[in-house]
Amino acid sequence: MFNRNLLVFSALLPLTLAIAAANTPAPAAKAAPSAMAPTQAQAEATTLVYGLLSDSRYAYRPMELDDQLSADIFRRYIEALDNDKLFFVKADMDRFAPYRTTLDDAIKTQKLSPAYDIFKTYIKRVDERSAFARSLLAKPFDFSAKESWAYDREKASWAPDQAALNEIWRKYVKNDVLRLKLAGRNQEDIRKTLDKRYAQLGSRVHEMRGDDVFEFFMNAYASSIDPHTSYMSPRSAENFDMQMRLSLQGIGAVLQRQDEFVVIRTLVPGGPAASSGKIKVGDRVVAVGQGDKGPMTDVVDWRIDDVVDQIRGNKGTKVRLDVLPADSGIDGPHKMVTLVRDTIKLEEQAASKSVIDVQGKKIGVITLPGFYLDFEAARRGDPNARSATSDTARLLAELKAQGVDGVVMDLRENGGGSLVEAVELTGLFIDRGPVVQVRESGGRVAVENDDQSGVAWDGPLAVLVNRSSASAAEIFAAAIQDYGRGLIVGEPTFGKGTVQNLIPLDRWPTKAAQQYGQVKLTIAQFFRVDGQTTQHAGVIPEIQFPVTVDASEFGESTFDNALPATRIQTAPHSNLGNFKPIVPRLLSQHNTRVATDREFSWWAQDVAQFKADRDRKIISLNEAERRIERDRDLAKRKQRSAERKALGLVLPGGPEDDDGLQADERNVAQQVAAEAAAKNRPDPLLRETAAILADAIAALSGDAKLAALVMPVTHQATVWSD
Repeated sequence: MFNRNLLVFSALLPLTLAIAAANTPAPAAKAAPSAMAPTQAQAEATTLVYGLLSDSRYAYRPMELDDQLSADIFRRYIEALDNDKLFFVKADMDRFAPYRTTLDDAIKTQKLSPAYDIFKTYIKRVDERSAFARSLLAKPFDFSAKESWAYDREKASWAPDQAALNEIWRKYVKNDVLRLKLAGRNQEDIRKTLDKRYAQLGSRVHEMRGDDVFEFFMNAYASSIDPHTSYMSPRSAENFDMQMRLSLQGIGAVLQRQDEFVVIRTLVPGGPAASSGKIKVGDRVVAVGQGDKGPMTDVVDWRIDDVVDQIRGNKGTKVRLDVLPADSGIDGPHKMVTLVRDTIKLEEQAASKSVIDVQGKKIGVITLPGFYLDFEAARRGDPNARSATSDTARLLAELKAQGVDGVVMDLRENGGGSLVEAVELTGLFIDRGPVVQVRESGGRVAVENDDQSGVAWDGPLAVLVNRSSASAAEIFAAAIQDYGRGLIVGEPTFGKGTVQNLIPLDRWPTKAAQQYGQVKLTIAQFFRVDGQTTQHAGVIPEIQFPVTVDASEFGESTFDNALPATRIQTAPHSNLGNFKPIVPRLLSQHNTRVATDREFSWWAQDVAQFKADRDRKIISLNEAERRIERDRDLAKRKQRSAERKALGLVLPGGPEDDDGLQADERNVAQQVAAEAAAKNRPDPLLRETAAILADAIAALSGDAKLAALVMPVTHQATVWSD
């Protein structure tokens, strides 16, 4: 068995959960920018990261830390801070110029002052922009002028001076004002909303600490090696582990920052917070105390992750929350709530099932958001370790009991996860054999096999993917395609063909109490069983839907330092089927059906409109022109609603109008309710995938010769029949 820590991710998962493990001390007071400096632990961690990234025993593509790499680190660090070129000016970049070729020396000698110098300048520039943006709100804008805002500034030049940057920000603020005006807000409401927004722009950057700067800088170094190598601070590493195991200990609440408060955003059903009946969405946490008698710590104006650390705790321990109810004003009465922390399962991020009746067939659907695995439980040999495979196997058994005719594995937006899970999940659908080939830096190729006899589902199968399906999702889809085990439907996938390993930096130092974080390091490339690679190319579906995002804008091919695509020898494997003879028929049926499928047609129209709007890269600042665009969209939605009612279709939930607000400016309870309603929106792509699978079942069950041609393995041919 290979290393269960091997990961195949397109990107780190979003980490917003405030419901996990052990407490940490209250944070120190915010440091002034001038006081920011690396700690001794960070300096030591720098040496450890350097050792890993430059050593061929660890890194798949080690790189010598020299002036050339220094220039790349410099570029990526600046991009991490100011990718849209809205804060620094050319004079700043001229002053930073010597750092382009000296960051390598800074890392080698543990003297990281250049990174902190750049960041201190960044804080000053954000303060200046915040003040300037707020000053613009004192006078009304002229929305009759023929102006436009070029919002895509990634490839723009640095503003030559402050006056030029002021003009850029004038249009930036004007667009914010116009959005709120079009949403129906009055001038005074707009001024208050944006004044608070721009003030928080400055205050939030002052909440950044030295460990944040260090993580930014180390990630600039790591991502210069390849797109998927990264550094994680101890806190980030802890959150990553929680996300992978989908099980943690806490109160069962997701928190959100809103103004100076941390607010309850959602409650996990069955968790301590929800079960208490004393906490509800929108409540504001004012102070936190530990145990029955621990002092209450005021957490107003704290960073959200610091509040999270106070609320987290081990199962069975108590935490006291001083809560300002959602329906109370700022001066309203508080309530004290005592909760006993417990183990929380993150079911919303786990595999789930549904059933679609289409084309006279009952099609089961398993939606898999990621290839998760409780690494620690697996290392202990716990047979009940939570994993994507064990959850999917259980759901397949339930679908089989429901008498489904076929199964769709929905891997859209699945960015990957554990490599072992990709192999074992494939094993639920094939009876032993190679799943993926892994080539290490020295050139040795290991074939990772499904060694378990039997399958969990031997019936008709389709896999639905999109451009965000990556890594482990691509391994699974590619194996299913190479074996001819099922149909791949959707968009070409992300195109990531590399393997990462999590390496704790605390494994080397002798100081047991020190925490240096972890490195997610690229250690190998993976290849399909047919010897091809998914690197850059991705997995190409047999039945393709309109492309939502072009490969030139999203995917492995957009990274300037991605590993090249190569190929190796084929790993001998069975050919369970070959769908080429049936694809033309399925395509014809698909095209005929979607031509009259209103939801699918509307989706395709929206994709085309989105791409056209995005390609313009500018937006008008003329109110009359923007109202024409808004009225066009409103008329389109009204027409669709009328057609949906006439045809008896499901009306989509959730807001569709641009309210001009940011997420932390909306009413939390209303926002969560709208998001819940949006989950019930029609999903024409999933339904059409189920229909395509139903077409395939009908075709093969009604034509013995075609079935023998498409599914030559006898036992496979029978399961695709009625």
